[in-house]
Amino acid sequence: MNTFLPSIARSALPSRWLAPCVLACLGLAACTTPPQPTAPQTAPPAQQTTAANAASADLDVHAQQFARWVAEFSDSARAAGIDEATLHSAFDTVRFVPRVIELDRAQPEFNRTVWDYLDNAVSKQRVIRGQDKLQQSRTDIEAAARRYGVPAEILVAIWGMESNYGSFMGDIPTIDALATLGFEGRRGPWARGQLLAALKMLQNHELERDQMIGSWAGAMGQTQLLPSNYLAYAVDADGDGRRDIWASLPDVMGSTAHFLAKSGWQADQPWAVEVRLPAGFDFALADGDLRQPSSAWQQQGVQSLDGGPLPDLPDSALLLPAGARGPAFLVGANFRAILRYNNATSYALAVGLLAQQLAGGPGVQAPWPRDVQALSRTQLQALQTALSARGFDTGPADGVMGPATRRAIRAYQRSVGLPQDGYPTLELLTQLQ
Repeated sequence: MNTFLPSIARSALPSRWLAPCVLACLGLAACTTPPQPTAPQTAPPAQQTTAANAASADLDVHAQQFARWVAEFSDSARAAGIDEATLHSAFDTVRFVPRVIELDRAQPEFNRTVWDYLDNAVSKQRVIRGQDKLQQSRTDIEAAARRYGVPAEILVAIWGMESNYGSFMGDIPTIDALATLGFEGRRGPWARGQLLAALKMLQNHELERDQMIGSWAGAMGQTQLLPSNYLAYAVDADGDGRRDIWASLPDVMGSTAHFLAKSGWQADQPWAVEVRLPAGFDFALADGDLRQPSSAWQQQGVQSLDGGPLPDLPDSALLLPAGARGPAFLVGANFRAILRYNNATSYALAVGLLAQQLAGGPGVQAPWPRDVQALSRTQLQALQTALSARGFDTGPADGVMGPATRRAIRAYQRSVGLPQDGYPTLELLTQLQ
């Protein structure tokens, strides 16, 4: 029998949960006073009462479902060794946060063209501020770089990308964010694993619940480590007995470098190299479907921009982030290590390009196809549906660009004699429809 029941189950709808859920979950407008119309358009009082009662009933059901989910998760957490005190600390005040779901479905890495994303992520201001931060804290940053073999500029680039150099670390309670994602279901198994890791952080007295504040996805600190990664990779670099990724820069840099080192970072390799492709190149070889030494790519006509030999990348792939018309990059183990920090190509490119410019290097040299429009999530779902209907299986039509969708696009492009770059465009969607 459960000895723990979250407080949201003790009343039909607590006030702390009602306000955000009424406004955001159901999308009801805030109270305003519109101009008086010439002819009143409001529904009769009886209809208004019926509608309000229906909305309240929906909220009651949602609150009860969330409460049941929390109680069921608590059972599994107990079985995993979480004690009652930790469960009460975590879940007595837990709430569903509709904003988390909204942000999950509007990630800029997946909803904007790569060049629009990079324009913002690797802005001139961010480069200048990062160079200043690198100079101001060089001792702490380079200590982590030497210990783990990760360049100081890469560490500073992640710092800039994740929290704008520590200026904003998120404002959502981590327990609430992960419980919301676990209950909502799209990222259910992942969110439950992270929530269990967050409970272990509480039980280990790493910090208190009210200090556990971060992003909508549950990431925390100046370089936004997820709870599982905090447990596995956070370090006490300053020797004060705490792994403080919030206020201790040595711990922040050491923890970030440790994560990348354990994720396969190779100290003798670049993060990537921009390359030039030969005329008539087979674009079907790009985007991870083929890994081979950079020497093999060179034999196929792939060149560095300056015409010199390619760097030694034993297990490299060709990346075309904007399809056949955009820049091309040769990426290896270090690019994949950055992807383990955030599994979005745009993000990994931003980290590498920001680091490159922090070190005084150039940005992207080849032009982006800025006349191409990004597909909305709905349009990408329509593209996936149309491809699958023609026998080119994309998997679920979820509006997210993944390997299965890219392979399906390539297969369709091959069938109609188009360059097989696997890149989704409005022109391609129109042709399919």
